[in-house]
Amino acid sequence: MDKPKVAFVCVHNSCRSQIAEALGKHLAADIFESYSAGTNTSMHINQDAVRLVKEIYHIDMEKTQYSKLIPAIPPVDILITMGCNVQCPLLPCKHKEDWGLDDPSGKSDASFKTCITTIEKNILDLRNRIKNNTL
Repeated sequence: MDKPKVAFVCVHNSCRSQIAEALGKHLAADIFESYSAGTNTSMHINQDAVRLVKEIYHIDMEKTQYSKLIPAIPPVDILITMGCNVQCPLLPCKHKEDWGLDDPSGKSDASFKTCITTIEKNILDLRNRIKNNTL
């Protein structure tokens, strides 16, 4: 059976969705495929996010990830929105949820670390729900 494809979507695909893609690949690649995209793109991934994910998990997001639009990712089974308070375009999927995360961009490292920790917990919870068919 193919692993479900999960899309993490936010406006600029530069911070929260990129962190979620990286942590999904790092913590749950055995259960689902991770993608991120946005309704707009950014010139680069948020540098504070890059620095802190590298510091905490030893993952260099800039080596394998870039800001992309929703049409650049494959059809997905699960859509996770980050809590951007914008209307995301219709993206067909079997399951959708919003994680309601505040954007840490421009804030302190502590704000970023809180966001990153929440994303990690959500990734592990999603992994378990998919693995146990309780989604």
